[in-house]
Amino acid sequence: MRASRLVSLLLLLQNRGRLTAAELATELEVSTRTVYRDVESLLAAGIPIYGEAGHDGGYALVDGYRTRLTGLTAGEAEALFLAGLPGPAAELGLGSLLTAAELKLEAALPADLRRQARRLRDRFHLDAPGWYQRAEDAPHLPAVAAAVWQRQAIQVRYRRWQAPTQVERRLEPYGIVLKAGRWYAVAAADGAGPRTYRIGQILDLRPLDEHFTPPDDFDLAGYWRQHTHQLQERLWRDRAEIRISPAGVERLREIAVPAVLDAVAAATVDGPAGWRRAVIPIESLTHAEGELLRLGAQVEVLAPVELRDRIAATARDLAAVYA
Repeated sequence: MRASRLVSLLLLLQNRGRLTAAELATELEVSTRTVYRDVESLLAAGIPIYGEAGHDGGYALVDGYRTRLTGLTAGEAEALFLAGLPGPAAELGLGSLLTAAELKLEAALPADLRRQARRLRDRFHLDAPGWYQRAEDAPHLPAVAAAVWQRQAIQVRYRRWQAPTQVERRLEPYGIVLKAGRWYAVAAADGAGPRTYRIGQILDLRPLDEHFTPPDDFDLAGYWRQHTHQLQERLWRDRAEIRISPAGVERLREIAVPAVLDAVAAATVDGPAGWRRAVIPIESLTHAEGELLRLGAQVEVLAPVELRDRIAATARDLAAVYA
C-alpha cells in the first residue's frame, strides 16, 4: 500500500509540477505528516525532489527528471475501462475519441491485462436514466460542451417553469453534469454567479465571439454537491409522522429518496409486529399523499391531521369505485 502511494506521489509531481504538502495530502487522502515522511523516503531512494517554503512554495521534481514507473496494475487498467462511458461520451460528441483512446490503451496493455479489461466491459454497463424513464433529449448538448471546452460564452433562449416561461440568457458555461439521464450546465449568467440550467430546456443557442475565465476557486464537483444539498433542503418543506410495517419498509426502499429512508431507518420499533414509528420529510401534502398511497395498508399517517384526512378520503373514494 505504501509503495503504491509513493509511486502516486511521484507521478503527481511529475504530471502537475509543484504541489504543497497539503495538496498532496488531499490527493493521496493522507495526513500532511505522512506526506513529509513519504517525501523523505523518496529522497532517500535518490529521487531528486526539492522543497521551497513560503506562500508559493511546495515540492517539485528537479527540471528534466521523469520516472519510468508508468506501468498499469490490473486494477488500474480495469478502472480505466470502467470509466469509459460510451453513451454519455457519444452524447457529448466524444464517442469516436473515446473509442480511439480505448483501442490505443488496449493495444498498449500486456495480454493478461487486455483480457481482464475485455471481461470488465462484458460484465459492467452503465444505464444512467432511472427506471421507466428515457434519457432527456438535449440537442444543444454538443454545442454547450464545445463552449465548455473553449471557455466561450453562448446566448441561449431558455424554457423555465415560472413566468415568463421563455427567457434570453448570456451564459458562461463552467461545466456539465449528467444526473439521472438529464444533462445540466453549470454556468454564470449575465454577470451573476454560477447557476444550474437543464440543457434539454435550451430552445436556441448561439455561440458568441467572447471568451471567459472561470474563478480560480471554482470546483465543479464541490459546486454540485452544495447545489444538490441546498435543493433537498428547499424541497423538504414539512414533516409527517407515520407508522410503517416491515413490508412497507421493504417497499419504501424501492421508491423513496435517501432522506426518507434515513428517517425510517433511525425510527424506533412500535409494537410486536415490527412496525416502526418515524417522522419523515415531505415535499408537500399532495406529493406525500401520492407517495404514501403507493404503500397501501403497510403505512399509517399519524400527523399532520390534514394529510391523514386526505388519505382517508381517497381510500373511501377508492372503496366506492371498487365496491
